[in-house]
Amino acid sequence: MASDTLSSGQSIKDGEKLISSGQSFELGFFSPGNSTNRYFGIWYQITPETVVWVANRDDPLTDSHGVLTFSHEGDLVLVNQLKRVIWSSNLSRVLKNPVAQLLDTGNLVVREHTNLNSDNYSWQSFDHPSDTYLPSMKLGWDLKIGLERRLTSWKSMDDPSSGDYSFRLNIHGLPQFELVSLGSGTKYRTGQWNGLQFCGSSIAHTPLGRGVFFYGENEIYSVYVARKSEFIVRVLVNHSGSVQLYVASKRSNAWNNMYSAPNDKCDTYGTCGANSICRINRDPICDCLKGFSPEEWDLLNWSGGCTRRIPINCSKEEGFLKLAKVKLPDMLNFWLNKSMGLEECQVECLKSCLCTAYANSDVRGGGSGCILWFGSLIDIKEFEEDNLGQTLYIRLPKSELDFLHNSDKKKRVVILVLVSAIAALFLSAVVYFHCIRNCRIKSKDWKVKEEDVDLPLFDLATIVKATDGFSEGSLIGAGGFGPVYKGNLFTGQEVAVKRLSRNSGQGLEEFKNETILIAKLQHRNLVGLLGCCMEREERILVYEYMQNKSLDCFIFDRERCLLLDWEKRFDIIVGIARGLLYLHHDSKLQVIHRDLKASNILLDGSLSPRISDFGLARIFARDEKEAKTERIIGTYGYMSPEYAFDGKFSVKSDVFSFGVMLLEIVSGKRNRGFCHPNHHHNLLGHVRERARAHGCFGVKTEPWNSLMSACVIRLNLK
Repeated sequence: MASDTLSSGQSIKDGEKLISSGQSFELGFFSPGNSTNRYFGIWYQITPETVVWVANRDDPLTDSHGVLTFSHEGDLVLVNQLKRVIWSSNLSRVLKNPVAQLLDTGNLVVREHTNLNSDNYSWQSFDHPSDTYLPSMKLGWDLKIGLERRLTSWKSMDDPSSGDYSFRLNIHGLPQFELVSLGSGTKYRTGQWNGLQFCGSSIAHTPLGRGVFFYGENEIYSVYVARKSEFIVRVLVNHSGSVQLYVASKRSNAWNNMYSAPNDKCDTYGTCGANSICRINRDPICDCLKGFSPEEWDLLNWSGGCTRRIPINCSKEEGFLKLAKVKLPDMLNFWLNKSMGLEECQVECLKSCLCTAYANSDVRGGGSGCILWFGSLIDIKEFEEDNLGQTLYIRLPKSELDFLHNSDKKKRVVILVLVSAIAALFLSAVVYFHCIRNCRIKSKDWKVKEEDVDLPLFDLATIVKATDGFSEGSLIGAGGFGPVYKGNLFTGQEVAVKRLSRNSGQGLEEFKNETILIAKLQHRNLVGLLGCCMEREERILVYEYMQNKSLDCFIFDRERCLLLDWEKRFDIIVGIARGLLYLHHDSKLQVIHRDLKASNILLDGSLSPRISDFGLARIFARDEKEAKTERIIGTYGYMSPEYAFDGKFSVKSDVFSFGVMLLEIVSGKRNRGFCHPNHHHNLLGHVRERARAHGCFGVKTEPWNSLMSACVIRLNLK
């Protein structure tokens, strides 16, 4: 069937299928992996092996005689060869003229034929998910009818029957998502909903979409909203007990795992036991909360947790220790009041001898609401990011608070003494090196003639103001030339400010080269130089600002590389080639760049490439074919062999570097960082070996595009 709709009186047999209107999903019979059983489900058209929903997951067919049809009551039913119903939609009311439709969201819906254009469904597969969560699917509770939408893993890769793991929304107290293992309880939890997010969870927010949480009287659920239509997103609970966020481009059939939970040991529920805190960047990762000591010393197993050194005696002398940036403890034994303030919350906790900690239930608007914990505090994790965690107040006796206060005071004194000593040493070193530098400056010609520079000259005060005094907050990168800052001119224009460092491997010659040379080069694929500053001892270049930084920030980054589909990568390759063609052939000056690499290709707001950093460039006469230098400078991994070993360079040197970049763009691997486990070649050597093995050399009859496409596929570089 080419249709997306099944009407009353029609049926789907094994071998037939429905296809959604946008051709995103298919519905029909399948056998997973090596299994011979038959199931009825929904899968992606681009990757048929990626099944997102199974109807009869716990009651498989043993032959290919299954049929999906409608019953007399309008139920969608799956029957076997003996006409026995093995799965049914179990509608709550009888439909006179039912229609089933596979939507382009992956949702199979049943409704009356008269309601074809409405969202009034009598039944939908999104209300009964399997192991996969799709955009626009609700995950949570419909309290009005008592429906829980949860994900349940497959038993194994070849068996879609209900497995051991479930990902569900726990609405006991404050809502939080939990990964629950059958028989052994909670394996992972996100942290409570705090009005803005699930405390400590980043799985719902990616560059490709965001999670929206609805918290009402009749419904409590989360739904994922996709931002970029060219990408496909799904969340899977796999049979091994992991929640995974997968992304694929609609032009590709390769799924990339962007995020997994549990993501580290501290994500595993109760790793450090009761009354302890888990810090993933510490060794050991587990530590008792202040005022507590471990039950047993065991660096490998903290499941025993910690106990109070001094029991609470319910006196007025007791107070609270502030613990910031943490995932709040699990709500096992608690009290919740959503209208109470933080000060009232503290007073309420002191009223009960069993209260051990308190916190705000909602962080919006400075914080509101009150949660009290009674008994042990379980599953606390500390975060490095301020925006992930919350603040918890732990109850301690006065003697413990005084001890901690005095201990902190002693630490501050020790730190102050150490800092003072280090500062004195640093000041002495600065004075010494300042003297040395002044001596060097006097012996070195640090001047550039302004008449040699055909560029606007910025005064130093303008540059300092634009970069907020070359502040750390304005620093966006650094290279061989020196640090690079983001600046805002008084006109509102954003610029990149490149400041020559005295300790730079490059120097005055490279500065002269860039100011004099690049001012004479104008091309859409070359970075624009707006001006320079040569005031006092400063040597500064002012460029147009590139919002997306450099190419290496995308192709070598696990998450951002997903934003570059094959079409965009091809456009970037062509843009670099155009810029290179201009330098070598079309400009008035024939220029050899000599330092082409991924970090020297900048990307503007639309990800169009610009070749940058002409500090090492050389001008060739039109009749000059090759030059030689004793000073080998550039970046290993991109240098041509004749330049690296003999100092010979020409237009071929840049073409070699471009070829290395092309392979890096296609494969997402660094040439020098790649090492094949079999032959230990770098990326370039590996490609050469594979090309020889698959006959990619010596073929002159095919067009270049077809040849490159064939070779790339054979080399498994996608």
